[in-house]
Amino acid sequence: MTGASGGVGRAAAVAFAARGDRVALLARGREGLAAAADAVQRAGGEALVVPVDMADAKAVDNAAEQVVDAFGRIDVWVNNAFAGVFAPFTEITPDEYRRVTEVTYLGYVFGTRAALRHMLPRDRGTIVQVGSALAYRGLPLQSAYCGAKHAIQGFNESLRCELLHQGSGVRTTMVQLPALNTPQFDWVLNRMPGRARPMPPVYQPEVAARAIVHAAGHGRRREYWVGGSTVGTLIANAVAPGLLERYLARTGFDAQQDPGEHGGTGNLWSPADGPRGRDFGAHGRFDGEAYPASSQGWASRNRGRVAKALTVGAGVGVLAARRLTRTSTS
Repeated sequence: MTGASGGVGRAAAVAFAARGDRVALLARGREGLAAAADAVQRAGGEALVVPVDMADAKAVDNAAEQVVDAFGRIDVWVNNAFAGVFAPFTEITPDEYRRVTEVTYLGYVFGTRAALRHMLPRDRGTIVQVGSALAYRGLPLQSAYCGAKHAIQGFNESLRCELLHQGSGVRTTMVQLPALNTPQFDWVLNRMPGRARPMPPVYQPEVAARAIVHAAGHGRRREYWVGGSTVGTLIANAVAPGLLERYLARTGFDAQQDPGEHGGTGNLWSPADGPRGRDFGAHGRFDGEAYPASSQGWASRNRGRVAKALTVGAGVGVLAARRLTRTSTS
């Protein structure tokens, strides 16, 4: 699990551990990693801490080797690490843009390459790319992050085609997430007057964690959409992208800021826990408004059961209609 020290990565690591899995925790922040390892062990799993910067290809390769040395193999690799800058495009420096791209996009590329190096010889394994509704629909103030998520989407589709062509037993799938209550909004590099926040509705990171764990066991499916807001956004973007752009131009600036001084620590160049020794955990400051579950997410994970229920319901409806017709004619 990359990006395992906090947020979605922390929540997903604990969800895997609850199944009794052995979980390798990859991230930069040592305080967050130590706390994540403790959480994994308390949940019933076995933790391996591997400090690594996902923008360093060689370091990522070495991290994968450490995992194989410790656990014997890699069954599931989850790419989740990211960085971001919360500012208008013209206020982001070239170096900052490059850094966001190297962590958020190339980090996924390097992680996938490292995983495939060990999975392809065994002809088995699953790579989960943690995406976002923003892989399809860009938001104002997040151009670097949205650009990277779009790139991951295209990269993953190309990789899937190549694996299918090879008849490989290795699977790759992508999980598109909604707005989540994670600490990222307090550690993102922020140049706006207000405190960064997710556009509502907001879900708890455990909603994402359940989807990621499910995707890890069902990698044949190319993509998972999590949360009703994700579904609504992607459909609206496919049907009327111009109208959606105008709507976001009017609402996107205010909806992504809370009043008050942000005091963002900024984890672009160094871990947010840094010298302060702070563990940010999985949750952000939006517990009061975040949804703990998603009915759409449940339906997405249980498409077969939903389809069966709809089929049965349709059959019952047809029988009832026939009976009504017979009664009326008699």
